[in-house]
Amino acid sequence: MRFSQRTGWNTEESALARAHRLRTEAGLPIADLTASNPTRCGFDYPGDLLASLAQPQAFDYDPQPRGGLAARQAVCRYYADAGAAVGPEQVVLTTGTSEAYSYLFRLLCDPGSEIVIPHPGYPLFDFLAALDDVVILGAPLLYDHGWQIDPRGFRHALTPRTRALVLVHPNNPTGHFTKPWEAEELAQLCREFDLSLIVDEVFLDYGFEGRPWSFASGLEGVPVFVVSGLSKIAGLPQMKAAWLVATGPQAGAALDRLEVIADTFLSMNAPVQAALPAWLAGRGDIQAQIRRRVAGNLGELDRQLAQAPAVNRLMVEGGWYAVLRIPALQPDEQTVLALLEQGVWVHPGYFFGMPASGWLVVSLLGPMEEFGDGVTLLVNSLRTHQGGNSTGHQPQVIVE
Repeated sequence: MRFSQRTGWNTEESALARAHRLRTEAGLPIADLTASNPTRCGFDYPGDLLASLAQPQAFDYDPQPRGGLAARQAVCRYYADAGAAVGPEQVVLTTGTSEAYSYLFRLLCDPGSEIVIPHPGYPLFDFLAALDDVVILGAPLLYDHGWQIDPRGFRHALTPRTRALVLVHPNNPTGHFTKPWEAEELAQLCREFDLSLIVDEVFLDYGFEGRPWSFASGLEGVPVFVVSGLSKIAGLPQMKAAWLVATGPQAGAALDRLEVIADTFLSMNAPVQAALPAWLAGRGDIQAQIRRRVAGNLGELDRQLAQAPAVNRLMVEGGWYAVLRIPALQPDEQTVLALLEQGVWVHPGYFFGMPASGWLVVSLLGPMEEFGDGVTLLVNSLRTHQGGNSTGHQPQVIVE
């Protein structure tokens, strides 16, 4: 059998995955500081949550390529709450943001076309791009008293094959919200080089200082495609409900083509579409629980890190992750393996495109007792095995 080159991945179990599996199989305790699934983090969901799936319209097969009107109108109400006027004709429902990205890559790109994405960032894009024969190029984020987009880095990454820029607003895992001045700098690049802007807003509702503006409001003269979904907004990753919103020049032509793409697959199922309005309307309670949890865990992290001056927690504005800067004395994979032996599981920074040494990423979503125990193990281990001093000053960091 001959396989396509696009699926030529190394599918062997990594050393980290193997060590985690063996510890789990041995029944040894693990404080999980990577938890990202809200349904497994002890939050309280309404007892009748699934009742919305049994509505009469869930039994009617009415294939609409862009998704059912009632569901799309619910998405519009969601954006209205964020101050963005979106019409249902601008919305295409998908079974997840991954599918939304795939639709957009197929809409905008030919084989070999390029997409520019800031690093660090979530590693999913590399796989999605490979499956659609698209090339991903990185533009570095800078850290200097907070994460910042470097417009020059984006400009240097552009080639004649570039079709779009991608932002995650706020970024995962840095928690950086794109500021209006940064958005305008990137908008200028899009106008100058005839590019589209794809913006992932799945963490939009989890800002630490209130909810910021949404790119669904559009940028003058720029084709903007916003993707989001219930996974984070309503804490329901298992329901596989998401969407994309198209704004800006030629949005109508783009949506006509997206309709054909969506009609080819018709992947969105009727019960979830019927339930989506109720789930979006009820998002406030789970979001409040998640915000309290994240704020509490962030406070506990900072409290304990005060005892480990060699470890800095970088500034975060939203989302539910925190980035730690540790002494780069060894590859982070060795550090993570050593921490796992102590009973705590964290992400190495290189998983998100950071350098191979000096970075850890922790999730703030897990149960508070488990999180506190895990941070204690992490701090004790780093303090014992890495030592060192720090003035607390955080110099400019460029992540490539």
